[in-house]
Amino acid sequence: MVTNQKKADPVLPDQAGRLVAVDPSGTNAPREEAVRRRAYELYERRGREDGQALRDWLEAERQVR
Repeated sequence: MVTNQKKADPVLPDQAGRLVAVDPSGTNAPREEAVRRRAYELYERRGREDGQALRDWLEAERQVR
């Protein structure tokens, strides 16, 4: 049986248009929070320069693994 289930996009814009990681199952909540904190630290370290959110998020995910 073949179904046309669409996979959830793991990165979606929030209400402000910022890209936000989404975990539809809710199982990665503690890891996601750790990634979020680390991405913000990277943002602050760069002097709060806008426009690099995805780069910070991906780097934070790599570091938090």
